[in-house]
Amino acid sequence: MSSLVIDLVLCGFAYVVLIYFVATMTKSKISRKDSNNDDGDGGVEDFSPPKIDLPPGVIWPSDAPKSKTPTEPAEV
Repeated sequence: MSSLVIDLVLCGFAYVVLIYFVATMTKSKISRKDSNNDDGDGGVEDFSPPKIDLPPGVIWPSDAPKSKTPTEPAEV
């Protein structure tokens, strides 16, 4: 076998070993004693959206005035 074939086989083997180690290191750890989906951050959970300060004259679509009854078009 030529040295090119040997180099390609060795590089392929090193690639497979490297991918195996990366896959095993990045796999999330499974705790065996507690499996209650608690990520351990603690604190109070606040699911309300943040209040954003808008410039004068700009309103959110949800805060827009309710639709008024359409006025009759003026005859000219």
